[in-house]
Amino acid sequence: MKSSFAVALAVLSLVACQPEKASYSSITEYPSYENENLWPRYSPEGSTFKLYSPLAEAAQIHFYQAGSGGEAIRTEAMMEKQAGLWLYESQDDLKGLFYTYQVQVNGIWQGETPGIYATAVGVNGERAAVIDLAETNPQNWKQDQTIQLNSPNEAIIYELHVRDLSTHPSAGISAVGKYLGLVEAGTKSPDGLATGIDHMKELGITHVHLLPAFDHYSIREEKLDSPQFNWGYDPQNYNVPEGSYSSNPHDPLARIREFKQMVQAFHQAGIGVILDVVYNHTGRTDDSNFNKELPAYYYRQNADGTWSDASACGNETASERPMMRKFMKESLIYWAQEYHLDGFRFDLMGIHDIETMNEIADTLKKINPSILLYGEGWTAGGSPLPDEQKALKRNTWQMPKISAFSDDLRDGLKGSVFDDASTGFVSGAADTEESIKFGVVGAIPHPQISYKKVNYSDTSWAAQPWQAIGYVSCHDNHTLYDKLLVSRPDASAELRQQMHLLANAIVLTSQSIPFLHAGVEMMRTKGGEHNSYNKPDAINQINWNWKQEHAEVFAYYQALIALRKLHPAFAMPSTDMVQKHLRFFDNAAGLMGYQISDNANGDAWKDIVVYYNGNTTAQKVALEGEWTLAVEGNEIKESGIRKVKNSVEVPALSMLIAYRK
Repeated sequence: MKSSFAVALAVLSLVACQPEKASYSSITEYPSYENENLWPRYSPEGSTFKLYSPLAEAAQIHFYQAGSGGEAIRTEAMMEKQAGLWLYESQDDLKGLFYTYQVQVNGIWQGETPGIYATAVGVNGERAAVIDLAETNPQNWKQDQTIQLNSPNEAIIYELHVRDLSTHPSAGISAVGKYLGLVEAGTKSPDGLATGIDHMKELGITHVHLLPAFDHYSIREEKLDSPQFNWGYDPQNYNVPEGSYSSNPHDPLARIREFKQMVQAFHQAGIGVILDVVYNHTGRTDDSNFNKELPAYYYRQNADGTWSDASACGNETASERPMMRKFMKESLIYWAQEYHLDGFRFDLMGIHDIETMNEIADTLKKINPSILLYGEGWTAGGSPLPDEQKALKRNTWQMPKISAFSDDLRDGLKGSVFDDASTGFVSGAADTEESIKFGVVGAIPHPQISYKKVNYSDTSWAAQPWQAIGYVSCHDNHTLYDKLLVSRPDASAELRQQMHLLANAIVLTSQSIPFLHAGVEMMRTKGGEHNSYNKPDAINQINWNWKQEHAEVFAYYQALIALRKLHPAFAMPSTDMVQKHLRFFDNAAGLMGYQISDNANGDAWKDIVVYYNGNTTAQKVALEGEWTLAVEGNEIKESGIRKVKNSVEVPALSMLIAYRK
């Protein structure tokens, strides 16, 4: 082991023999290396480590025996091969060691970092690990296949936190709170009903959307015997799975192998895996991994030099800068290829610039044409990036391979998420029909929509219907059950259940990509908690006893999902097709109906009539000729419930679907 004196001497010698350090008057003058491979490379014959840091006067790499604690067993100086590009190569077999980088800026050694390109880490993500990634592959991993779609709106997305599925005793899952708990087969509730992955298969969803499962700061991985919970929107190591969801966070291979096993099991069940990614900000600012490598470069600043904070989390990243754009793109490629992921959801996507998002989409679609890419088309605060460059919802039409969440439909259905008393179409609000129509067509141009009456958007923002994510609830804000309870405390439990069913009936029959919050099919509650990001499992967990308690609700969701999957008319892939085949009826207040005609999208049903009744009384509607009812009240029967002719009553607070062949 080298002495500290020897290390210092080596670094000084290296600095002395290198050319004079370039100075830069602004970040825009930094050299960039878009084609440089900055990923750590391991083989038994040797390893390569690279670091991008134009401001560094010197750089070094420390090696450790363990993922935390203890002194470095070896420190090596890195060589600046090109301006700002630092390299260390070893001819030793380093497998099993841990390492950190450290750079000197303005004569001061910055804190140690595992490096932003780290692919394996020790406990708490403090040090990177030298591993052979091939050793993390499950059996038959090369044969694993992603889920393929004809059109993105064939997907039915189920948003889930890793812990929520398994932490309640009624789940019957042994790998509590773990990746492998999500895919543990044969688990049942005390009532003998399927839980976990078997429940998801029963329900019929096509994709599971996992809240952030990359390594984040909040959970102390060495203290998992103490209660801890966090959604994970505080990134630390972007390219490594979170260790607290693995069987052993001290073992760098365990979290990677078990994440892959989870993905493989979902794929074997016919379910794709989408990862919630948070490239818009980091969990820390001054001492983040980004800033430890290259201070200030990866973040936007205000005119006075302070950190801009469009994320409302203390900082915002600068996706428009070449090396941040490169990092985002390559990180996503890595997850798509190494972990076989089927999609990504971008947190506060509006912070990112349009050019970066389009480059990402173009690249990922070449890897997997069916990959799903969507995000929040807004920011949480102001940003120096001009609005016309932001990946905002209103600019979705400029991002032809990306989708955005439709808060228009969300709040049109149940009321504003920011006002407990606010109501929507299903809970009695007036003048919400245009917002629902806007959601039904997937935020595209349609001649029968009065856009000035849509709640948030005064014009269309999607170029194709699948560019809208249709939803009524997600991890943020109240669950649908809790929102209906707080906004309509005067309504009976029976009425609120009907509101609940109608809300997602509209989502699941709209032309957008339908998105369901896990547990909504069992009337999930968080006890009225509005923001459960760090609340205990007792608030966030899914109680599987609800499945029996709300068996009728589960059966409705299950049957409706099956109906959507059988009938491609509800997932038309283009604006032209929707405009050609879907026309709205003129109806009374609180009633909204439309017809899909002429075997749209190759559907076996020639014509389909859909009515949504948001009134607490039945509404009689006219029909031309004879029709077969497939959905009436809470009954769904694809082969037909009964025949009707010339007119029909739409039951209170419900959806009706009629068809003819």
